[in-house]
Amino acid sequence: MAKWFVAAKRADFQKIGETFGISPVLARIIRNRDIVEEDDIRKYLQGTVEEMYDPGLLLGMECAVEILERKIRENKQIRIIGDYDADGICSTFILHKGLLHAGALADTAIPHRMKDGYGLNEHLVEDAWEAGVDTIITCDNGIAAAPQIELAKKKGMTVIVTDHHEVPYEESGGERRYLLPPADVVIDPKQEGDNYPYKGICGAVVAYKVIMSLFRRLGLEKRESALLEELLELAAFATVCDVMELLDENRIIVKFGLSHMQSTVNQGLRALMEVNGIDKKKLSAYHIGFVMGPCLNATGRLDTAVRALQLLEAEDRGEAVRIAADLKQLNDSRKEMTDIFVKKAVKLVEESGLGKDRVLVVYLPDCHESLAGIIAGRVREKYYKPVFVLTKGEEGVKGSGRSIETYHMFEEMTKVKQLFTKYGGHKMAAGLSLEEKDVENFRREINAVCTLTESDLEERVHIDVPMPVSHVSMDFVQELELLEPFGNGNPKPVFAQKDMAFLSARILGKNGNAVRFTVLDDCGKRWEMMAFGDPAPLNAYMAARFGQEAVDRLYLGKTQDIRMSVTYYPSLNTYQGNTKLQLVMQQYQ
Repeated sequence: MAKWFVAAKRADFQKIGETFGISPVLARIIRNRDIVEEDDIRKYLQGTVEEMYDPGLLLGMECAVEILERKIRENKQIRIIGDYDADGICSTFILHKGLLHAGALADTAIPHRMKDGYGLNEHLVEDAWEAGVDTIITCDNGIAAAPQIELAKKKGMTVIVTDHHEVPYEESGGERRYLLPPADVVIDPKQEGDNYPYKGICGAVVAYKVIMSLFRRLGLEKRESALLEELLELAAFATVCDVMELLDENRIIVKFGLSHMQSTVNQGLRALMEVNGIDKKKLSAYHIGFVMGPCLNATGRLDTAVRALQLLEAEDRGEAVRIAADLKQLNDSRKEMTDIFVKKAVKLVEESGLGKDRVLVVYLPDCHESLAGIIAGRVREKYYKPVFVLTKGEEGVKGSGRSIETYHMFEEMTKVKQLFTKYGGHKMAAGLSLEEKDVENFRREINAVCTLTESDLEERVHIDVPMPVSHVSMDFVQELELLEPFGNGNPKPVFAQKDMAFLSARILGKNGNAVRFTVLDDCGKRWEMMAFGDPAPLNAYMAARFGQEAVDRLYLGKTQDIRMSVTYYPSLNTYQGNTKLQLVMQQYQ
């Protein structure tokens, strides 16, 4: 069971509430996000795109746009090389459309996950050279592609790297030496000497900043203002899909993107919403991260991400809807395959003794390599440990990792980098390639260098406000919308109620993956509380604590024997035109 902690960060919540016209409860939640200064609170609540940071603050930006202006003037062929995930696809779209509108001769290439692997490789460089490409510009990749960029330079090509991933480094005597690729210019907020105020932007935001800066240099900002708005929508889309923290500049970008996507001119985005049955007026970060984004990612996983790029570039509504429907079908297939291999991964952990490791390395040789990251994430959620899932491909073993807050995955991998033929990533996620003979060595050595303690491996639930359910009202739930968009770095607030009486329960949904409880608040009022997900663990917990008979009576609506403390989130449920308050259970004990 997770450990519960009440956030105890101090501030004058009454004063903050009066200053910004919000309740002290909302002020407390904002303070719990480490937003303290008055201007930062204002920016959090009211920030606009005018407050985005100047693209010129990114190291290398001035040099990059000088090169691009010259290449456009000389009519040189530019090739954008992206990546096969949603961030890479959106980055490629942003650079391609922006460069075309700036008058460039530009095309695109996205690596095939199975044939090419991640990012820039020798094959893509050779293809570009044979096609007469003068300049390669990478997006969402390139920072770790030194050998490939060296090859391009030897062939006389100009190379511009735009990326947001960690810069590779060597460590000697306790000091790090960062290894930038030999490109003509590198734009990456994580490189040494970069003074960009917020380092947590995704590849698509870096790409957007390049186009914004280029348009400014060419005097196109006003003429292309509508295009810049469309491109910023895609940067917002990628920010959510790449699980960037929704704070600071990212929060402004995503708020703008969600608002403008409701009336987007991009036919591909419109079609994605249509085929997934999403009400544009209710579009949220959840829809992007868990419904639309996976459709883009599914092409790079099971087919080719070129198809997803074609969707975003489609100008005909009929064509966009056809592609979007294909993407949705691919994603449905991906979900079925994922469920099968998640079960296999869990069985392996449970039956092979892997569960004793602090870092889980799960080898599923017959799994499609594109599913490794999703499976790793699901296994991490179950065990709350860093997880690597490895699969067997035509050229050795490939894998993806997903981490927990207390484990910097990229830095830990760097300690055993001699085992990899290729690797990269950041704190929470990473990718790797290695020879099959080193799979067991990797499992052993990544655990040998691991410094995680028992405390680090305990999931922690941070309660924002221990608030009795009786304090919840329609006005308060509507006020909570000021905190949106929710996501990484800005989670939904966590409220808690001790010793709540459970009166009845009913399993809902065609897959039985939801339970509707009737509960009693501290003032004797009945509430509907929903618990989503597999009900088996909750039922088992209640049976162990209160007895199976009490659980059986609960489902018959004939008990008052079950009382549990819960964390919850209040929401509004609209059914057949009627809107009422509803509680959503998050944790229980």
